[in-house]
Amino acid sequence: MNLKQLEVFLAVVETRSFSRAAEATFLTQSTVSQHISSLEEEFDLRLLDRSGKAVFVTEGGKILLEFARKIVSQAKEVPLAMKHFKGLEDVFLKIGASNIPGSYLIPSILPLFTERYPGVSLRVLQGDSRETLDRLKKEEIDIGMIGALFEDKNIEFKRLGQDKIVLAVKGDHRWTREKMISQKEMMTERFIIREFGSGTDKTVHEALTKAGIDPEQMKVRANLGSNEAVKQAVAHGLGAAFISEISIGREIARGDMAVVKIKGLAISRCFYLVTRRKRDLSPPAQAFVNFMMEMLGGDRPKGIKS
Repeated sequence: MNLKQLEVFLAVVETRSFSRAAEATFLTQSTVSQHISSLEEEFDLRLLDRSGKAVFVTEGGKILLEFARKIVSQAKEVPLAMKHFKGLEDVFLKIGASNIPGSYLIPSILPLFTERYPGVSLRVLQGDSRETLDRLKKEEIDIGMIGALFEDKNIEFKRLGQDKIVLAVKGDHRWTREKMISQKEMMTERFIIREFGSGTDKTVHEALTKAGIDPEQMKVRANLGSNEAVKQAVAHGLGAAFISEISIGREIARGDMAVVKIKGLAISRCFYLVTRRKRDLSPPAQAFVNFMMEMLGGDRPKGIKS
């Protein structure tokens, strides 16, 4: 069974004539008969009653008729759907994002993206960086945006702007009276840390180790699963935390939180667009990549204020 056979079958049913169906489908009458015979042989069932001058649908033919109308109708919609897809009209794009990109970077540029591509609708699925990579490899998302670089031969990483990871404390913390604290002093405080698998956790762990600080010696008061939860814990005085500078601008401006400098320690990281290696991007996904590189490329994401 193929689409052409179903189209011919519908033409015969609608015209009740093999000759008129041939005219409607621009085929010879013998070709029309061959298509109908092929369908009847495939199903081992008489589909049309040819007795007399008119052609009528058999009870078995009525079952095929119901499906044939749906299949042919949907097939006619395919070229239009593909045209819309290529032209970025009425298309849907699934994006995965880790905490900071999903909560701060993407929302900040979304109005500009939708203004340029009004026919593209976005769905953003948030999770930590590892979860986002897993979703990408399972093809649950079209493209991802994360805050850490991982070794994975199946994933391509495109670098975006830099982000500072700062030591944040409650606004009235004792350290706010100091211009800078020592690494030794830092280790006396209790910390709020992110979950394993987050880009922030990976970046902080690597930076502390490089500076000669054993992360395992940190006094951990709580391990929380989102950047917002960490912010709330710090603002309520539960402890200090290494956190993205992008995410705490308002809290600092209100005096709820403050940034503390540490002698000999400065932590920064890049954000990355992630795609499946050696796989062609769809037109909307490529448009999103190009737009993000335009907006967030460079040393600091444009339009993001700390």
